[in-house]
Amino acid sequence: MENALVDSLMAFFTSERALAIVRAIVLLAAGLMVAAIVSRLPQRLMGKRFTPHQAMLTRRLVYYVILALFIASALRELGFSLGVLLGAAGVLSVAIGFASQTSASNLISGLFLIGERPFEIGDLIRVGTTTGEVLSIDLLSVKLRTFDNLYVRIPNEQLIKGEVTTLTRFPIRRFDLKIRVARKEDIGRVREVLMDVADRNPLCLDEPRPLFIFTGFGESSLDIQFSAWATRENYLDLLNSLQEDVKRAFDAAGIEIPFPHRALYAGEETRPFPVIVHSVIPPDSDSGKA
Repeated sequence: MENALVDSLMAFFTSERALAIVRAIVLLAAGLMVAAIVSRLPQRLMGKRFTPHQAMLTRRLVYYVILALFIASALRELGFSLGVLLGAAGVLSVAIGFASQTSASNLISGLFLIGERPFEIGDLIRVGTTTGEVLSIDLLSVKLRTFDNLYVRIPNEQLIKGEVTTLTRFPIRRFDLKIRVARKEDIGRVREVLMDVADRNPLCLDEPRPLFIFTGFGESSLDIQFSAWATRENYLDLLNSLQEDVKRAFDAAGIEIPFPHRALYAGEETRPFPVIVHSVIPPDSDSGKA
C-alpha cells in the first residue's frame, strides 16, 4: 500500500503536469520581481520630466502590464487557452461595466483628470466646502488631507462635474480685506493709513501693488476693500498679520470702525412720544417694610 502511494507520488512529480505547475510558479515569481524592477526604470530614465503624479501612474501601469504578461504565460503553461480566457474576460468586463456604472464613470473622469492636470500631488485644492492637500490622484478618486488632519476621499466624477479651485496653482495670491469705517472719516486719510500698513508689512509684495477700492456706502459706514499680494507660502501669515496691523493703525490714527446704527422715525407730523421709567421697590426691602 505504501509502495503504491510512493509510486503514485513519484509518477505525479515526474509527470509533465507537475513540471508545468512548477514552471507556472517560477513564471509568477519572476513576474513579480521583473515588474517591481522594470516599473522603476521610466522615472529614472525621464528624471525630472515626470511630475510625482505622472511617475506614480507610469510605475503602476508598467507594473501591472508586465505582471499580466507573466500571469498569461503561467496560465498557458497550465494548459489554459488564451483565446478562451480573453473571451471570458471580455464578457466579464461587460457584465462588470453594467453592474458598476458609477465606478466606470469615476474611471473615465480619472482619465480626464490625468489628461487635463488641473492639480498635482501636493497642491491645495477646494472642492465645495472641503479644502485640503492632495495626497494621491487615482483612477477612481482623489485623496485629500484637510488642515485639521482629516482624510477625505472625493470621487473623480464629482471633480469633473463640479467646481474645483486650486489654491497653489500660481506662485502668488491676493488677500482681500473687507473694511468698514465711519462716514465722518476722510477717505483719503484712510487710504494713506492702509497703504502705510502694507508698506511696513514685510509679507506684502511691492509688485503687484496693494489695491484700495471704495466699494460704496453701507447702512452706517463707508465700505472699503483693501487687497494685498503675498507669495503662496506666506499667504496665511499675511492674512493674520495684516488684519492685526490695520487694527493697530486705525486705533493710532483715531479712525473709527463703526457698529450698525438704527434710527426710529415716526413721520414728520407725529409728535415725540414720551418715555416714562418707573422705579419699582421690592416688597421685602427696608423701604417697603417702613
